[in-house]
Amino acid sequence: MSSTRIRTVEEHAEVVAELLPPTPVVTVPLGRARGRVLATDVVAAVSIPSFDNSAMDGYAVRAAELAGATAEAPVELPVAADIPAGRTDVPPLAPGTVARIMTGAPMPDGADAVLPVEQTDAGTERVRLHAQPDEGAYVRRAGEDTVAGDVVLTAGTVLGAAHIGLAAAVGAGTVDVRRRPRVLVLSTGSELVAPGTPLQHGQIYESNGPMLAAAVEDAGGEAELLRFVPDDVDEFLATLARRVRDGAVDLVLTSGGVSAGAYEVVKDALTGRGVTFTKVGMQPGGPQGAGRVPELGDVAVVTLPGNPVSSLVSFEVFVRPALRTALGHPQPHRPVRTAVLAERLTSPAGKRQYRRGVFTETGEVREIGTSASHRLGALARAECLIVLPEDVTEAVEGHPVEVWPLHH
Repeated sequence: MSSTRIRTVEEHAEVVAELLPPTPVVTVPLGRARGRVLATDVVAAVSIPSFDNSAMDGYAVRAAELAGATAEAPVELPVAADIPAGRTDVPPLAPGTVARIMTGAPMPDGADAVLPVEQTDAGTERVRLHAQPDEGAYVRRAGEDTVAGDVVLTAGTVLGAAHIGLAAAVGAGTVDVRRRPRVLVLSTGSELVAPGTPLQHGQIYESNGPMLAAAVEDAGGEAELLRFVPDDVDEFLATLARRVRDGAVDLVLTSGGVSAGAYEVVKDALTGRGVTFTKVGMQPGGPQGAGRVPELGDVAVVTLPGNPVSSLVSFEVFVRPALRTALGHPQPHRPVRTAVLAERLTSPAGKRQYRRGVFTETGEVREIGTSASHRLGALARAECLIVLPEDVTEAVEGHPVEVWPLHH
């Protein structure tokens, strides 16, 4: 099915988003959770710290027993015990004694402070103590960071190193996360050749597939790249049917074969099968398609244009936010900021432009390369996309514009 009405960017984004509902919740080992989106809260099984412990290497003491101690007039006391970190059978501290203690070791009952070893003569049987600590000095109290039963991480958190450290510290060996969306990335075109092999005249190296697979992974999805699908409708559908059976794929993502010319295999194969092909009021990336294919298990399909820049920009505008929303990501969209143009730009009326840009040393933004949609080199060097709305035909130097930083 084709639509002659030009969709707005927002309308097509909504169509794509509806194809990707929230992914199921799965449980993964903590060691495999980095970068995943937490699906349920993490509740502390233990307090942090779970026991009173020493914040310094030194001596566990009764502070009152060191009254008046100075370097010139130290208090000397017997060392009753050694308490290394990890000791579980810590004896109580008898009055008139101290215990040599290491950082992280449990405080003995009866002790109320730690005197750092630097303020002593470091004795092992008897020790001279050169200062009186305040009560509670250098003692980490049980539960001062987290109390057992507290929610320490909330659903929607994107798990980084510190989050994983906290989850481990409260006893979580596994976490519940949203399953990564499984995306089958198809590359079509008889002219395409695998990178690294010799080219014949009229052939080009296939780049969209690896590029889009990498973009899927960067967005949090799980990509499978299916290369060199034949430019034949029956073979295309048969190949697709084999790969999407039994719900193995959440989304089929294609590039190319969607324009108005001949030999457009994606459009020929999926027209009338649930995918609507349309034009969107944007540049690059006007020709788009999206829908579900009932005869292929109702699999979701998004078809992107074939020019490399059009394909990746379309992914950024439509597919990346849909994937991240399905993951429950708290920030599905690229961050948006305002920058001042370092040069004059013109734009056709009625089309939202996404121009490749770089930032100057003064924080202004300028276009890199041209608006041509086949020039991938400029996109690889771009630091942002410059957005020019549909009603803007000219933006002069010094004009504030919306930009999407691409490396966040």
